[in-house]
Amino acid sequence: MTALQLNAELFRELSIIAEDETLMQKALKYLKKLTAKKQTMDETDYIMSSPAMVEILRQGDKEIAEGNFEPIAIDDIWK
Repeated sequence: MTALQLNAELFRELSIIAEDETLMQKALKYLKKLTAKKQTMDETDYIMSSPAMVEILRQGDKEIAEGNFEPIAIDDIWK
């Protein structure tokens, strides 16, 4: 199915529930979750495309596994 066909089908389905506020709220809530998930995946793909960043992450995993880190309280991060 092409993007144009998917777009048309999406709007057809939305037009069916457009008069029901509760169903539209549910659809919107799900679409927002789906969008957030897509953004997270895009950010992860971007980070993992950098060899330097992958090495930093691997080194961090290694240090954590060896216990070579100092815990930081969540509340202290933004101070």
